[in-house]
Amino acid sequence: MSLQQVQLPDGARLLEGKRNWWFLGRGGVVRLGGRHVTPEGDLRPDTERRLREGGMFAAPPVRSYALTVLTSTNCNLGCGYCFQNTAQDATSGSRPPRIARTRLTSETITSILGFTERQMAMAELDRLRILLFGGEPLLNPRGCLELLERASGIGMASAWMISNTTLLTPRLARQLSDLGLDSVQVTFDGDRADHDRIRVNRADNGGTFDKIVRNIVAASEITPIRWTLRVNVSQETFDGVDGLIDRLAAELDPSRCALYFARVGDVGIGYANDLLHTGELSAHFTRWQRRALDLGFRVSRPGARRPCLTCGHTEGRYGAVISADGTLASCWETAGKPDWEVGTVGDGYRPAEATRDRWISCEDLYRYDEDTSNLTRFRDDVDATLLDYLDETERLQP
Repeated sequence: MSLQQVQLPDGARLLEGKRNWWFLGRGGVVRLGGRHVTPEGDLRPDTERRLREGGMFAAPPVRSYALTVLTSTNCNLGCGYCFQNTAQDATSGSRPPRIARTRLTSETITSILGFTERQMAMAELDRLRILLFGGEPLLNPRGCLELLERASGIGMASAWMISNTTLLTPRLARQLSDLGLDSVQVTFDGDRADHDRIRVNRADNGGTFDKIVRNIVAASEITPIRWTLRVNVSQETFDGVDGLIDRLAAELDPSRCALYFARVGDVGIGYANDLLHTGELSAHFTRWQRRALDLGFRVSRPGARRPCLTCGHTEGRYGAVISADGTLASCWETAGKPDWEVGTVGDGYRPAEATRDRWISCEDLYRYDEDTSNLTRFRDDVDATLLDYLDETERLQP
């Protein structure tokens, strides 16, 4: 497949598929024929005009304020690539030093909710969606539950969590679900053997794969929680991804799960990912996505590039990231790191000129030993092929 690199406004994308072109705008996805695109791979003026008139360039309105709260900056796992590590484990074990430990308290929750109310009022939003984050958020279950319970008083409509789920008991899952938690994202590092070598318990260096799966199964039996299963792809996990997909399909309910394949960026101290964004790698991503779909998992549909609600707008316009001690960060990647603070919930955001060098967006800290055009081609190739397959298998319609 020969992909044309086309610059379009408003984050839109134009991808060449096998039989047609795909336009990805903030208003959705449209299949285009050859007559809609110039030989150079640009939209024809009349096609662009019709897409604009049809609202395909317009971003949907923001309906909820996006609040990310670190309930605990501590973690019970010792993953070597974690962006919250501050150094490597000097003993080559599973205990790399991390960012300073802080824990969400009732007093800080009061300050966070007051700050959030003010931000929501400025954005003229009356709905709130909360992300429980860490470290490992369930190292502070009381903080998670109290935050969700009290946030209902300021318009919390839903919540989700990024967790390793090793601490997720059925009782806690039910409590969180009853308070509005509707989905959880959990990471797998390849199949069981690779995962248990990489995502290990800090206390005893033990594996975590089976416990994570058991906890997801138990929570699914008594709650309607849905699951996003992030599969980390690196040279350490690559060979086990095919087996992992089949294993997860056999042990979990695929209709309750979305699979998300992610090449691990070089964000840990001393960590490196040798896999490059080549045509060969994109072919593997495509195969994994097809296998996941055929087994009944959901796979996110490609779309336009959209700014993140939290870090894509300055001064917390539509969302905020708050560490357990009440300090503000622009993005979850820098939360809990003192050199990246951009304010506090008590005082608000610092002036823009003081935080300009500290305001980063998603993936800004990820380092790839490749030209950025390789990454763009990789993503476009994978996305165009996925759209082709969704269309061929009549899965493209919502």
